[in-house]
Amino acid sequence: MTPREVAEGYLGAFARGDPDEIASWVTEDFVNEHTAAIGRGCVGRAAYRQRLPGFLSAFAGVTYEVEDLVVDGTRVAAAYTLRARWEDAEPVEVRGIQRLTIRDDLIARRVDYWDSLAFILQVDPTVRAALSAWI
Repeated sequence: MTPREVAEGYLGAFARGDPDEIASWVTEDFVNEHTAAIGRGCVGRAAYRQRLPGFLSAFAGVTYEVEDLVVDGTRVAAAYTLRARWEDAEPVEVRGIQRLTIRDDLIARRVDYWDSLAFILQVDPTVRAALSAWI
């Protein structure tokens, strides 16, 4: 597979909501890093797989719409819009970009830059009201 195909397959797997399928796209020593203030990373396929059901439950019907994909050898930058229903109720839409490192047709490292404030503003009316003068 090409790095582009790996990135597209991985991001597309989220729409099917199967934690095993999603985890099958990453290496055993996968490094999952989040730069967002409320993001939380992990190391290893097993740790990642363990967290996926909670993520898929909290972000019901999650999809990643790829806006742009840039490939440089085994590195892929995927700009995306995540869409889901937060806790199966509030629709959310969050933009971000993932830097993916591909090794042996799997993702060895993911650094996810996503707009956690945009997410909070969509799901927390108290924060939205408190920041209304600035947004």
